[in-house]
Amino acid sequence: MTIVVALVLLILTALAIVRLRSLFATAMLTGIFSLLGAAWMLLLDAPDVAFTEAAVGAGISTVLMLGTLSLTTQRSKGPSKSAPWALLMCALVGAALVYGTLDLPRYGDPEAPAQRHVAPYYLEESPHEIGVPNVVTAVLASYRGYDTLGETAVIFTAGLGVLLILGAGRPPRDGRDGA
Repeated sequence: MTIVVALVLLILTALAIVRLRSLFATAMLTGIFSLLGAAWMLLLDAPDVAFTEAAVGAGISTVLMLGTLSLTTQRSKGPSKSAPWALLMCALVGAALVYGTLDLPRYGDPEAPAQRHVAPYYLEESPHEIGVPNVVTAVLASYRGYDTLGETAVIFTAGLGVLLILGAGRPPRDGRDGA
């Protein structure tokens, strides 16, 4: 029941974000949306994902949006024209995503392939092979170490790109052209 309440709150927050014209309120509501998403993931027993969503979605993203707002206007401009093709494309992509989930096993199904194939191996062998009692940490740090390193490199590169974009329009502090 609490998962349904969290999803309803997520939907209501998303609808409020779409309807608002105040960019400051929109930035604050996207932070709330991320916190609600983190709470939803915590209810689904994914604390590592919830922590990442709270830190990146509610924390860093909100700070970046507020920093961007300090460089731009506070109100969004209305749409120049109606875009029925964009709405149709969103509906088609949404329908394709829903259709793609129809073949997934039911949530918590003990007969799902992931539960029968890799999960027993990780649960039984990771304390002996890795020496780490937490299986999630063992999987992320050892079995999927290169994947985690790649994700970290992508996040670092994205953050560096954002910092370069935000700093690109500013003149040098001492008034010289930087040469």
